[in-house]
Amino acid sequence: MKIVIAGGHGKIALRLTRQLAARGDSVVGMVRDPRHVDDVRQAGGEAAVLDLEQATVDEVAAILAGADAAVFSAGSGTSATAARRDKMDRAAVVLVMDAAEQAGVRRFLHVSSINVGCADDHGIGAGYATYLRAKRAAEEHIFTRDKLDWTVLRPGVLTDDRGDGTVELTAGNKIGPTGARFDQVARDDVAAVLVALLDRPDTAGRIYVVLGGETPIEKAFPSP
Repeated sequence: MKIVIAGGHGKIALRLTRQLAARGDSVVGMVRDPRHVDDVRQAGGEAAVLDLEQATVDEVAAILAGADAAVFSAGSGTSATAARRDKMDRAAVVLVMDAAEQAGVRRFLHVSSINVGCADDHGIGAGYATYLRAKRAAEEHIFTRDKLDWTVLRPGVLTDDRGDGTVELTAGNKIGPTGARFDQVARDDVAAVLVALLDRPDTAGRIYVVLGGETPIEKAFPSP
């Protein structure tokens, strides 16, 4: 398969690149900073330098041409302004979806957040709430895309712990969670779940929540 990853220098994205490249897939990571090109290459992928905050649909579609799937794993960062959160965590998702449709790439995976529906919960900080609202708005766009075979993955709190290939994977819904959760999951295991999703076209149109757990990933998918 040829996979294009938006946010190709992110911690999940580099892990995903390594896992896909190790099994022989072709990976292209979209990065904003030319200094990140070597990191993507060292992970086994190729890098395309493009700023998703400034790019056009045509520019993104040119990178997506010939791909089997697109993965959106970009993010605004922990200290981003509200304006940048909207650009990266919402508008850039719409941009990549528009480009995927233009390029004829139907499979689209989106890395969201377990707390996507909890921006107004008591105790959620202002910056985190702004981030969650942008992620929620992105999901609302995704749910309208009948030309894409989308899957949304909502991880818990991400860690750099070494993954062991076991998780807790549950079905989510479009409304989102009813209360904020801060269960952890290793980025290694999130990347491995994304690999599994790419191999399972039957997961299109579904939402999954992934946390650390004890079930091997290949056995963790809930029944339809």
